[in-house]
Parts: sequence; structure tokens; C-alpha cells
Amino acid sequence: MQILRAVVRNGSMTAAAEQLGYTPSAISQQVAALEKEAGIALLERFGRGVRPTAAGRLLIGYTEIISQNVAEAETALADLRAGRTGRLAIRYFTSVGPTLMAPALTRLRREHPGVQIDLKLGDQQDPLAEVEQGNADLAIVVRPGDRIRQGVRLIHLLDDPYLAVLPAHHPLAARRVLSLTDLAGEPWISSEPPGPCLDIAVDACAAAGFSPSYVAASEDYATAVGLVAAGLGVGLIPRLGLGSHLPGVAVRKVHRPEPARDIYMAVREGALTQSAMRTLLDALHDAAKAGD
Repeated sequence: MQILRAVVRNGSMTAAAEQLGYTPSAISQQVAALEKEAGIALLERFGRGVRPTAAGRLLIGYTEIISQNVAEAETALADLRAGRTGRLAIRYFTSVGPTLMAPALTRLRREHPGVQIDLKLGDQQDPLAEVEQGNADLAIVVRPGDRIRQGVRLIHLLDDPYLAVLPAHHPLAARRVLSLTDLAGEPWISSEPPGPCLDIAVDACAAAGFSPSYVAASEDYATAVGLVAAGLGVGLIPRLGLGSHLPGVAVRKVHRPEPARDIYMAVREGALTQSAMRTLLDALHDAAKAGD
């Protein structure tokens, strides 16, 4: 169709061939093939050259529209590659929101203001599912497991250590570092819903030779800290889950073992080519380093 337009614009196949760098025979063959496909003549003799038939004029009109659409599509693709436009669907879990996600998204918005952000809490049961299915571009996940997810790239972000949280006046609060076995006989406050984060705390206690005796369960860290401050028990809470204002509690490092949760970025493979995604990954890495 571009060849047809060149022939009409130049008034002859010979002139169109010179402009496009083809032989007149090649131009003639292309026009003949297009007429055969259209099932109607597109050109007619006019003097020493040719001019379009009604069908030729109709087709050239559509060629102009197609060319404009192609140009617009190329511009849109260039904008998407450069991160000037587009959309990123991001899934995260609560404790990385203020510490990692907020500063990373601030940088993303500053460097790529035209990119739309779809930010939601991820599915705790299967946080990788949306990325695997193509419904999300990035998910922040804990202990993603060994199962290979098609089309998903896993990138380690940081190890988030668990810390012991005790009532401020607890006898063990006088120590700077606790062995996990020091907490074996204590009443425990659970701060996690069933899932990988709770499994890490339970597995660490098992490695230390005991099973925690839970007297209260909470599925958010703020409530768990409040229960500890009230003197109901002790607990393990990951560092990212602890706020800066913790009245009534003492926070101490633990060892033997030192439990930590492995946090990964699960990225849709196709999104890695986008400039905005690369900026977001770099920003998350920088936020993780800043919190060390």
C-alpha cells in the first residue's frame, strides 16, 4: 500500500521506483499483486503515467490513516520504553509499605511522572500468582519457595531479621542480645497470620529446641506490640514490622539461631524492558540499603 501511494504521488511507476530505490519491474509486480488481492484495478493509464482509479483513491485514503496510526503507535512505544507513559501494577505486603514502597514510589513518580501506578496489597496465600498470570508487574514476597514460576524473575531484595519484643520492665530486657532459648518458658504473642512469616518464627524456635506457647494471637504488628507492652507475653517481630515509636516495650536482637525473612522482588519478565520498572527496582534496592 505504501508503494501504491508512492506511484500515485509520483505519477508513474518509474518515478516511484527511483524514489523508493526499487526497479520499475519490482514496483509493477507489487502493484499487480495488490490489485489481485483487492480484486479490482487500482491504477489506470493517464498520458505517459498512471493515476488512481476510484478503488485506488479509496485504498490510498486508508493508507494515510494506517500510516498515521503506525506513527502514533511507534511514538507510544517509544514513550513506553523511555518510561514517559505506561502503567505498573504492584503488589506488596503491609510492613514493606512505609519503609520500602513509599520512598521507592516517590522516586518513581519524580522520574516517571507519566506512569500510572496500580498499588495493592498482595494475596498472602499465593503472592506470586498475579505476576505469573500477568495481572501484576511486580510483587514483594517472602520466601517464594523453589517452584519455578513461568515468566517470573525473582530478585533478592533484603534479609529482614526478627527481633525479640518484651515488656519494658521484663528481667530479660536488661540484656542487649538474647538467645532464643531465653524465651522458651515465656508466654508468647503471635504477630503473624498463618503463612511464611509465622513459619519462620516457629521454625526458629524449633531449631532452638522448643515450641512457643502462644497466649494471644494478632495478625498485625501494632496490636502485637500493644499486647507485649501490656505485659501479656513476648514475641518475635521482623525489623521492618516495628515502628519508630514503641512505648512500653524493649526490642532486642536474638541469636542461636538468628531468624530472618528473605524478601524478594518477583518481576514479570516482560516488564523488565520498561525504563520505569528498572527505576522502581533500583529505588527499592536503595530503600533497602538505607534501612540497613
